Amino acid sequence: MSWTTADIPDQTGRTAVVTGANGGLGLATAQALAAKGAHVVMAARNQDKAAQAREQILSAVPDASLEVVELDLGSLASVKKAADHITAQHTTIDLLINNAGVMAMPQSTTEDGFESQLGINHLGHWALTAHLLPTLLTTPRARIVTVSSTAQHQGKPLNPQDPHLRKDYDAWRAYGNSKLANRHFTMGLHQRLTAGGVDTLAVTCHPGLTDSDLQATTVHNAGGGWRGPFFHWLTEHVGMSVERGALSQLRAATDPSVKGGEMYGPLFATNGPPVRRPLVRPGAEQAIATLWEISARETGLDIVIPSA
Repeated sequence: MSWTTADIPDQTGRTAVVTGANGGLGLATAQALAAKGAHVVMAARNQDKAAQAREQILSAVPDASLEVVELDLGSLASVKKAADHITAQHTTIDLLINNAGVMAMPQSTTEDGFESQLGINHLGHWALTAHLLPTLLTTPRARIVTVSSTAQHQGKPLNPQDPHLRKDYDAWRAYGNSKLANRHFTMGLHQRLTAGGVDTLAVTCHPGLTDSDLQATTVHNAGGGWRGPFFHWLTEHVGMSVERGALSQLRAATDPSVKGGEMYGPLFATNGPPVRRPLVRPGAEQAIATLWEISARETGLDIVIPSA
């Protein structure tokens, strides 16, 4: 049986933080949650685009409860400022959806000197999760959903000596590494949440082949070599709409049957309704331990779960 937005339980009284909510999958996710009654914190870098996205949601859901917060995942200072604002305004956070990301970009660094894809896709979300974690842990049955990609299968565990690929940069390898880091982040977080005896869930997902802003941004920035325009063309012609692509993260965030540590994605890998996907890859334990070491070292923020 296909899972759709009609299956999302009532979200009235719940607060959801969605990164990258000003376009693509994030916008579709924010609108679906708002339509079910959630108060949605739209965390995004481009504030003009975020304002337009807010108006778009309100035109479809006139009674939507929305809040726009400036968040640049490429700046640890911006992440802290956004998190401080959110926690000052909200005593509970029911959903944190780590959705924003970039793909196959030309080599560049973030404000803090991180390789941009690793910095935005993983380290920025690591920092945001670390800052919001105390509130998440005190919110009953909160969920942390981190969006990965099928590109995780092309990625390798981070090299502690060169996590930013400064010696041998390849745009697609950097993207795959960052998306594998997203998955390993969820797995490691799930292990620690379980060991701490808390009821917060960490779940991961991927949108398959979806015609979102991601591919267009890659091409606009001259990234990805010949594969950038190819995947842009492919998603435009055979990719799912953002509304369908967002179903995997919406199911991971709201389905009552979801368990911590699981992954959700399209039934047919790149297309189809959202289903639970297997997590099979050797060497994950060492990769997770290395990811924790690197992430804490680079950001100066550790993620430790106190016992319940």
